[in-house]
Amino acid sequence: MTPLLHTPLFSSTELRAALGAYATGVTVVTCLDDSGRPLGLTVNSFSSVSLDPPLVLWSLNTRSVSRPAFEAADHFGVSVLATQQQHLAQRFASKMRRDWNGVVWRAGMTGVPLMENAAAWFECATVNRRREGDHLIFIGRVKHCERQGDAAPLLFFDGRYHTGHALRSRVRSTRTA
Repeated sequence: MTPLLHTPLFSSTELRAALGAYATGVTVVTCLDDSGRPLGLTVNSFSSVSLDPPLVLWSLNTRSVSRPAFEAADHFGVSVLATQQQHLAQRFASKMRRDWNGVVWRAGMTGVPLMENAAAWFECATVNRRREGDHLIFIGRVKHCERQGDAAPLLFFDGRYHTGHALRSRVRSTRTA
């Protein structure tokens, strides 16, 4: 058996470029801080873990200023952004601009903030947190979820945002065929 290499044979730039070949959806993950104020950040590491029980995961850089609030929160929300919500993705991706002025949202059944007009929403109870590398992985049990009809998703690929309109049209045409 070959021992694991401790030094990667690639640079972080090469790793980022290779990961950019994988298209993802774009979400805003939210919670309430210890004062009850909404907190959110753009996340594309959101993924399904299990249908039975219903589990999802997402990861957060351990250096994030939001980490303590998410670690302390019992619940988190995930808003899967729709095509017209790129401005929210950019706003909550910025370390400087995560304010909620002018953001249209509603409190979900568990109290977590959910972005209005998103493509889908998940409200989750945090069941596990695990540190791996420079990230903290959150696993949540889905308590409530919804999908908004024909909303086209916002996608992230090759370092840029893309619209899901062509994808939505293709799905519609195959359903009617």
